Amino acid sequence: MNSKVRVRFAPSPTGFFHIGGARTALFNWLYARHCKGTFVLRIEDTDKKRDSEESVRVLIDGLKWLGLHWDEGPEVGGQYAPYFQSGRKHIYDDYLKRLMNAGRTYERDGAVWFKVSGNPTVIPDEIRGNVTRLEEKDFVIIRSDGSPVFHFVNVVDDIDMGITHVIRGEDHLSNSSKHVELFEALGAPVPVFVHIPLILKTVGSGKMSKRDQGALVEDYKARWFLPEAVRNYLCLLGWSPKDDREILPIEEIISLFDLRQISRNNARFDEKKLAHVNGHYLRNLPPEAFINFCKPALQSAGLISEKIDPIYLAQVLNACQEKVRDVKSLPNFCAHFFSDDFFFDDAARGKIFKQGDAMARIREFYEALFFAPDFTEESLETLVASLAAAQGCKMGDYVHPVRFAVSGQSVGIGFYRLLRILGKECVIKRLKAFFQ
Repeated sequence: MNSKVRVRFAPSPTGFFHIGGARTALFNWLYARHCKGTFVLRIEDTDKKRDSEESVRVLIDGLKWLGLHWDEGPEVGGQYAPYFQSGRKHIYDDYLKRLMNAGRTYERDGAVWFKVSGNPTVIPDEIRGNVTRLEEKDFVIIRSDGSPVFHFVNVVDDIDMGITHVIRGEDHLSNSSKHVELFEALGAPVPVFVHIPLILKTVGSGKMSKRDQGALVEDYKARWFLPEAVRNYLCLLGWSPKDDREILPIEEIISLFDLRQISRNNARFDEKKLAHVNGHYLRNLPPEAFINFCKPALQSAGLISEKIDPIYLAQVLNACQEKVRDVKSLPNFCAHFFSDDFFFDDAARGKIFKQGDAMARIREFYEALFFAPDFTEESLETLVASLAAAQGCKMGDYVHPVRFAVSGQSVGIGFYRLLRILGKECVIKRLKAFFQ
C-alpha cells in the first residue's frame, strides 16, 4: 500500500451538506483508508457573504455522523494548518508572487489575470485516462476587491498540502485545464485526477441539487436513518464490488475499494433503495444497539420518558425490530404499547368488520380470558383454537378483530406476542372499552 497517498475533501460551507458532497468525501476517505494514506479536510470559506460558523458546523457534524473522520483539518490540526482558506492569505500572497515573478500574470480592471500557455494541457484522470484540453482564454485569479478566485486557491492548497490525488465530481472536469496550467506554471507536479460520475435526481436527467427530495445529509439524520446505511448506499453511487453485492461492512468496502472500479456513467439516486438498505441495517443491529438507537426517537415522539421500564421497552423493541422498515414510522407502529390513546386505522376497521360478527368474536375472547389459566403465547394460541372450533369458524376470525381492538391496526408483530407483551390486565381493559 502507498502510505504517501494524500487526498482531500474541500467543501464550501453553504449551510447544507449535499449528498453529492458526502459521496465525494466518502470516496476520498475510502481511498485514503484503502492505501493507508491521509485524508485531509479543508474548508473553502473565502465567500464572506455566505460562509458562517454554523455552516461549517453542518459540514463537520455531517462528516462525523457518517463516520468519515479526517486525519488533518479542523479540530484535528496538522502540519499544513490552517485548514480554513480564510486564514491562508499569506500563503496565497507568496504563490502569487511566484507567478508574477515568472511573468504569468497581469492586471486589468483592478483584477489579477493568469496568462495561459496556449498549449494543450494533459489532465491525467484515473477513470477517463489522459484527457487533453486547450485552455484558450486567460482567467482571473485575484478579483478587484483582492479576494482570490477558487481556481487559484484550490491549486495552491493542493500544492502546499502535498495532495497526490484529486477525487471530485465530474462537473469539475471543465476546470481541470485551468488547474493543470496553474500547477505547471508554479513548477509543481500535477496530481492524479479522479472525476467521479454525477448523481442524478430520482426522476429526470438533471444533476441532483439541494432542492431535490433526499438531497441533504442532515435530512437523513433527522429522519432517524442509520449513518452506516447511508454510507453503504453512497458507496454504490458510482462504485460496486466485482460480485455486485450491495450490502457490505465498511471494513470490506475499504479493502475492495479501487479507483478503477468507479463507473464513468452517472449514478441515479434512488431513495427507495436507500430505504431498503437502511431497513436491512436496522433489522440486523444487535438488540441492545437497536434499543439505544430507537429510544430517542420514541422520546422525541412523546411516547416514553426516561422512567420507562427498560425490560418492557426491550420486549417491545425486540418484537418490533424484525418488522420495522424505518425508525421514523416506529412511533406510529408501536404507540399502542405505551398508551391507551392510540390511533385506530379506519380502513382496517372497515375491512375487518364488514364480514361475519367480529364484535361477537371479541366478546367471546374477552369472556374466555377470565378463565384462562395463564397468559403465555402458547396458551393464548390454544385458547383461540378452542374458541374457533367451538364456533365452527377460523382462528383468524378472532385474531384480526382482537388485534384491532387492542392496537388499532390490522398488522404488526405476531398476535400472541402482542397480547403477551401488553399483558392480561391491559388486554382485558382495552377489549372491554372497545365493545362498550
